[in-house]
Amino acid sequence: MSQKLSRLTKFIYGSGDLGFSLVGTIIGAYFLFFLTDVVGIKPAVAGIAILIGRTWDYINDPLIGHLSDRTRSKWGRRRPFLLFGALPYALAFILMWYRPPFESQVALAVYYAAAYVIFDAAATFVYMPYFALTPELTEDYDERTSLTSYRMFFSILGSLLAFTIPLMIVGTFTPANAGKVLLMAVIFGLGSALPLFLVFFNTKEKEVFAAQEKPKFLDSLKAAFKNKPFIFGAVIYLLTWVCMDILQTILLFFIKYVLKLEGMSDIIMALIFVTAIIALPFWDFASRKLNKRLAYAYGVAFWAVAQILLITVGPLVSMPVLVFLCIMAGIGVSAAHVLPWAILPDAIEWDEYITGERHEGMFYSLVTLMGKIASSIAIPLTAVMLDVTGYIPNAAQQPASALLGIRLLVGPVPAVFLTISIIFAIKYPLERAQFSSIVKELEERREKSQP
Repeated sequence: MSQKLSRLTKFIYGSGDLGFSLVGTIIGAYFLFFLTDVVGIKPAVAGIAILIGRTWDYINDPLIGHLSDRTRSKWGRRRPFLLFGALPYALAFILMWYRPPFESQVALAVYYAAAYVIFDAAATFVYMPYFALTPELTEDYDERTSLTSYRMFFSILGSLLAFTIPLMIVGTFTPANAGKVLLMAVIFGLGSALPLFLVFFNTKEKEVFAAQEKPKFLDSLKAAFKNKPFIFGAVIYLLTWVCMDILQTILLFFIKYVLKLEGMSDIIMALIFVTAIIALPFWDFASRKLNKRLAYAYGVAFWAVAQILLITVGPLVSMPVLVFLCIMAGIGVSAAHVLPWAILPDAIEWDEYITGERHEGMFYSLVTLMGKIASSIAIPLTAVMLDVTGYIPNAAQQPASALLGIRLLVGPVPAVFLTISIIFAIKYPLERAQFSSIVKELEERREKSQP
């Protein structure tokens, strides 16, 4: 029988995602805004700098994932990365928000591309092993959804804090407030490292997995690409987070220039993310009563409808209507946070069932790579759309073409990606009963192999 996890274990493990969500959301929501409106880089040039920084992880993620699969230490395979990588991760984040004394667009683009590369390398070093702990803590189908719900509580809480507190510290993103932006980065960078130490000291990896033979790099890659549940889960995750990154990047533009409610940005963000937190238990319940893929399909369909409705509003929108749309969006965002991450771990047992090995590090490195691909698509796409449609930084009134571009990025574009993800969820090949049967057979295999 698979061991159930205590609430304390779920809480402590879940807290590790607070820091990742804080810095990830801050980068997604403010970094392009910072580059264009504080540093003064043209949107297209800023998009290129971000693209370069994100692209490095196409190589970086699989290498670190494989390294963690092969790591053997007295602390386990994953936890040493949390211990030794937390502070470099925080310092690399701070580096991204420093305004160097350059005036050249090229020099600034080179600096921020390099800073992004350094940050992504440091980030991968800690969050990929952290994610890979999920399937090692429990092999129970529904417990993984519950564990992921705890993690997503902290993830959404981090997003809520990231969308509100930085604005309180910085005020407005203008060149005069570059020092306040750096102060914000110091506070959140160091704060993001603390939960990783809590996870390190209060979780324990299963020795049976560490005792397995060290996998080879090419074998791990082949196992991932031959694993049908993993492929479907990774595509679902990719499509979901392309939408999430587009909306994180464009939402402040939408609030400031379309709704003309920049002073209410923190309240609007709070409505969305508080709703998402409140809705988490519902999606855990829905997953248990239905299954993960159907719960995802219903939740994301709801979210897509909410985004389409958002494009119909403008500066004259009434407060009750705006609150209603924010609540709708929050319910969908909640499903999109928890369910893709709950689906992915089940591919690990499928892998062990087929290959006799476990490649959590490689699998989760490819998943985090999907997230980087999502950002490398979403953020430059947003920047280019702004540039092409004639966006003018800090203008009191944007051209009609720029407003149209912002509306398209808020509604129809995410809806298309979400619709495709629903199709993949419906076709997902691993159900609860089949998964439980695989876990039972794996337990019998391990018992027989013990001396």
